Amino acid sequence: MSEQKAKAYRRGLITFLFLMVLTIAEYIVAVNFTSSIIMLFIIALIKAALIVQVFMHVSRLWRGESH
Repeated sequence: MSEQKAKAYRRGLITFLFLMVLTIAEYIVAVNFTSSIIMLFIIALIKAALIVQVFMHVSRLWRGESH
């Protein structure tokens, strides 16, 4: 396996684990706190930003094209 492919798999796995931890935190906040809408919104924004950055490659929009 090439080094780039291994790096991509590692990044995907780390991202998956981080999203899993955030989802568990979301569940705990939702179950244990009655007025938790702000905390849930913050966790949702963090998860969305992570997904957009890692899987949608938004940072490539501002870089020049490579051929």
